[in-house]
Amino acid sequence: MAFPVAAKTFGNNASMNFVTDPFFYAVAIPAILMIGISKGGFAGLGVLGVPLITLAVPALQAAAIILPILCIMDVFSLIAYRRHVHWKNYICLIPGALAGILFGTLMFSSLNDDMVRSIVGAVAVIFTLNYWLKPKMPNERTGPSFVKGSFWGTLSGFTSFIAHAGGPPLQFYMLPQKLDKTIFMGTFVWFFFTVNYVKLIPYTYLGQFSAENLGTSLVLIPLAPLGVWLGIKAHKIIPEEKFYRLTYILLFVTGIKLLGDGLNGYLNIF
Repeated sequence: MAFPVAAKTFGNNASMNFVTDPFFYAVAIPAILMIGISKGGFAGLGVLGVPLITLAVPALQAAAIILPILCIMDVFSLIAYRRHVHWKNYICLIPGALAGILFGTLMFSSLNDDMVRSIVGAVAVIFTLNYWLKPKMPNERTGPSFVKGSFWGTLSGFTSFIAHAGGPPLQFYMLPQKLDKTIFMGTFVWFFFTVNYVKLIPYTYLGQFSAENLGTSLVLIPLAPLGVWLGIKAHKIIPEEKFYRLTYILLFVTGIKLLGDGLNGYLNIF
């Protein structure tokens, strides 16, 4: 079932539209700020963005609205973390990420709102359960691996393409390395700066940047630097454990909601 979307036109004959549904902004504004905070200092929090906005508009539209905002955020994040990157991990991850984006592009015509909603919900639930239930990591650290990096990079590129949810696979790969948190964050920033700007090509080719979607992105873009600034500040002063505790609860509830809606859509087909 697709969600109804209200739109407003700028002027009588203008071609630029944007979403005007108040509920959309009630979920989109905190979602964009959370994504910005993720970009600024709490890698992984951004996975909550698309699930929240998907509560108000179709999943594919939510992804299209968010992408230009992500690209603006990436510029601000890169300025802050330009000197902090683990280049060996970056090199291990990027080839797989590009393959994942290509796979997502080829699969695009087979996707529908219920499928994407189910995928996003499943990623959110699995990511949360992994965080809550995973055993304590051993003291020894792992290192960069092209094989593992290619696998998780591909999965990250694909989930990033369909729902900007590439953070969890990347964390599965990088967390066991126990990198310094600033190097960890900087590697995230460089990785998604590359991935998001590459995604502009297939999104444009697939016609995702309609006047309504771009107009809505334009309305929300002022939140981009604010969210990144909040993330940079929070990275320095807020204990990560407390911050993530509430976030994972919200993510789990949202994921269950989306997964249920997506599966219900499939059941209604039959």
